[in-house]
Amino acid sequence: MPAAVTGCRLGVGVPLSGAWATPANQRRIALLAERLGYHSLWSFSRLLFPLASTEAEWSSEFQPAFHHGVAEPIVTLAQVAAVTERIRLGFSVLNAPFSAPAVLGKQLIELDRVSGGRIDIGLAQGWSQEEFLAAGVPMERRVARTLEYVEVLRRMWEGEVASFKGEFTELPRTLVRPRPVQPRFPLLLGGSTGAAFARAGRLAQGWVSPGFVTRGEIAAAVDGVRAAAERAGRDPAAIRIVVRASVFLGAERPSVRPDGERQLFQGPFEQVVADLGLVRELGASEVFLDFNFDPAIVGPDVESAAALDRVERALTALSPEHSPEQYPGLVPRRTPSGREQHRTTVTGAGSAGR
Repeated sequence: MPAAVTGCRLGVGVPLSGAWATPANQRRIALLAERLGYHSLWSFSRLLFPLASTEAEWSSEFQPAFHHGVAEPIVTLAQVAAVTERIRLGFSVLNAPFSAPAVLGKQLIELDRVSGGRIDIGLAQGWSQEEFLAAGVPMERRVARTLEYVEVLRRMWEGEVASFKGEFTELPRTLVRPRPVQPRFPLLLGGSTGAAFARAGRLAQGWVSPGFVTRGEIAAAVDGVRAAAERAGRDPAAIRIVVRASVFLGAERPSVRPDGERQLFQGPFEQVVADLGLVRELGASEVFLDFNFDPAIVGPDVESAAALDRVERALTALSPEHSPEQYPGLVPRRTPSGREQHRTTVTGAGSAGR
């Protein structure tokens, strides 16, 4: 199999949950990330937080902290697009079944226009029965529904005239205007099963990981996605592997799975840096630092100003602009002249974990 994508870009999760996720802070983090040379900004979707649920996924001790009140992702990236110029804007992920594909397609095309062609669209099929109920969509056969919706979105994006008739939706022959800036549908697919890896390798420009990952999970995803791409006659090295790094900076002990594997990006500054290098070696083409899951940032007793200060110091210390020598292989952004944007190393980087 051809060599994996060389180099690994670094991105940032926009504030979306907790007291710090205000519109002003979203713009502030976006501008800081662009100034520091980060490649991308990312949002995620959470339709609701059920107050009584039988689903195990809602029962984690941290769920109330990072899912209780999540900002709407499309509106968030629209306002971020308005204040930035170069940094890419991604979804990790939108649950495709929750919106009629023609409506979602219109919104995403307009966001591509507003941003000047900077969006990446991560889609998944959803997992919460309560969210499906609230969206008015049956949960059964959600993968098949998602694949149909993806095809509608692709036809709207790539053809000025589009139509579709399937089991779950129909798009009458229609003129699709205005047109997006990017000519190719910038699709990433999520999921953590072998079937999900195969879909991403066969149908999408890449795969985007869930929030909490281990070394073994990333290795399995890279192998699965790129093997599927090769079987489909595509170039495996051209398939993007985007890793969502749910950072718990300064955590005393990382979470350990029943199989003994630790969750990545949890611990002191040096451990997070080491994990960035690890996923690059495993074949990641991009990693984005997401603080929206850290109880020290989004916990119910954490004030907005304290969370913002902690994240700003961490992003400065971890940025490719200020400390490029810590990330061999990470790809910096370049100025219009082609020169790298790196400057000097931040002193006292370890203080970001205080």
